[in-house]
Amino acid sequence: MNQIELKYGCNPNQKPSRIYMADGSELPVTVLNGRPGYINFLDALNSWQLVKELKEALGMPCAASFKHVSPTSAALGLKLSDRLKRSCFVDDIEGLDDSPLACAYARARGTDRMSSYGDFIALSDRCDITTAKLIKREVSDGVIAPSYDEEALELLKSKKKGNYNIIQIDENYECVPIETKMVYGITFEQGHNFMKISDDLFNDIVTQNKDLPDEAKRDLIVSLITLKYTQSNSVCYAYDGQAIGVGAGQQSRIHCTRLSGNKADTWFLRMHDKVLNLPFRKELGRADRDNVIDAYINRNEEDVCENWEKYFTYRPDPLTQSEIREYLDSLSGVSLGSDAFFPFGDNIERAHRSGVSYVAQPGGSIRDDNVIKTCDQYDMVMCFTGIRLFHH
Repeated sequence: MNQIELKYGCNPNQKPSRIYMADGSELPVTVLNGRPGYINFLDALNSWQLVKELKEALGMPCAASFKHVSPTSAALGLKLSDRLKRSCFVDDIEGLDDSPLACAYARARGTDRMSSYGDFIALSDRCDITTAKLIKREVSDGVIAPSYDEEALELLKSKKKGNYNIIQIDENYECVPIETKMVYGITFEQGHNFMKISDDLFNDIVTQNKDLPDEAKRDLIVSLITLKYTQSNSVCYAYDGQAIGVGAGQQSRIHCTRLSGNKADTWFLRMHDKVLNLPFRKELGRADRDNVIDAYINRNEEDVCENWEKYFTYRPDPLTQSEIREYLDSLSGVSLGSDAFFPFGDNIERAHRSGVSYVAQPGGSIRDDNVIKTCDQYDMVMCFTGIRLFHH
């Protein structure tokens, strides 16, 4: 098949819509179920590139959760701690520890659950039944993977009353070196971004502290590959083999750092004892719990603690600002990547408040000395990669 007709373009009034190979060759994707739309395929193809590259770089199964052409998270298939399982609402999934792919998606989906609501999923490996069971019970638009176990495929086909979007991609497909894009009837052309992300990028350590452990290198690779497929400007916090906060599409870099830092803080705070032990009513669904947790963490007490009967079996104690600060101040070992240079040290100041110890950024600002000095103030390790990772 050399073309696929889509429901419509970005909006229902934008018809006709299709994807096709300009040279008339066969498409590398097959729709196994559903009828994906224009944005679905943008998410699918961008997220597939991310997980494919992440697996090639780190040699592990991985998954990504995408919304509106940016990842909410990407993660490696590492086992989850008991606290993280509870935070991600996956402590009841049987066989989770035996499926690295399911662990990867549990992490990716569990990072920013509010943003991942209605996501598009990318899997680096053959979808197994455990991963399919996890996908089946969450609200999402579709999934792309190189293949599916028969049992997993049948389960996914039953999702959304049989209309769930399931895409299979040829894992050996390689794109052409020159890509084009049309805007307002004008065609743009550029070389595809084949830049490889590896720990070779971390050799230029510009701070006094030059101790960069292997786990930090891994997390910086996760961060930078995630940024490579995130709408710019973008900043990404990573920890324990996953992106824990992605700030995408902001015009100001400090706003990227704040946005992604706040998301990273929420990810950590979901594992706070008070949050893990919130006395939810049994009938309250996962999506509603996510909304309540977000309000509780952000101290919206009028919605949560003051109206506790809607959500809880008894009124919980609020999570105070001093408790939040004490908890976050105990954190360290977080990695931070940026798709372009940090122009001011205020980005480092904000990153420090979320436990960042390791930074990778291109360098090249006229204020690099100020950014380095701020890192040294907090004994951080910072690398200048020399590469920009804008994506539009």
